[in-house]
Amino acid sequence: MSRWFCLLLLACANASFAAPTNSTADDMERILAERGLISQLQDVRHDMADRTTELVSTAMGFIGVPYRRGGNSAETGFDCSGFVRSIFEQVKGLALPRVAKEQAAATEVIDKKDLRPGDLVFFNTMRRAFSHVGIYLGDGKFIHAPRSGASVRVEDMSISYWTKRFNGARRVTDEEAQDDISKLIQAK
Repeated sequence: MSRWFCLLLLACANASFAAPTNSTADDMERILAERGLISQLQDVRHDMADRTTELVSTAMGFIGVPYRRGGNSAETGFDCSGFVRSIFEQVKGLALPRVAKEQAAATEVIDKKDLRPGDLVFFNTMRRAFSHVGIYLGDGKFIHAPRSGASVRVEDMSISYWTKRFNGARRVTDEEAQDDISKLIQAK
């Protein structure tokens, strides 16, 4: 099943069904209701939101862990991509690539305006694209392992340094959630 269809179903599950705006919305609502999918899709959406909240709170629990080049654990320290990889592995069981550039290549491109907590933000901090990564927290803030001599911390993306170096935003596609949606639809 295509990702776009899954996203449409999630959007429908999230929408207010009290006042559909056109016959297409009426048809979609009727089909989803007849198949008993509305509440099931809402459950999947809430589960995804819970995991995002867990991802952000887990990341925040590592504030103060020192930076270490090549580091990928709280015991030894983190570099930026090691931090991101560790958080996603702990919370979602997803093994992201080890370096920031590869993490960017392996994730879904999104517009900056579409950022949601748990998305990845990339920066050019070493005169090359996608040389730094952090986890978006919301309200223009992100958490990351910045550099030698520093520790995991939260920063504001709107400050000049980060604004000038912003390379893009990415979303880690949660294949498990997509599989859940596919199974729901196939079961009906």
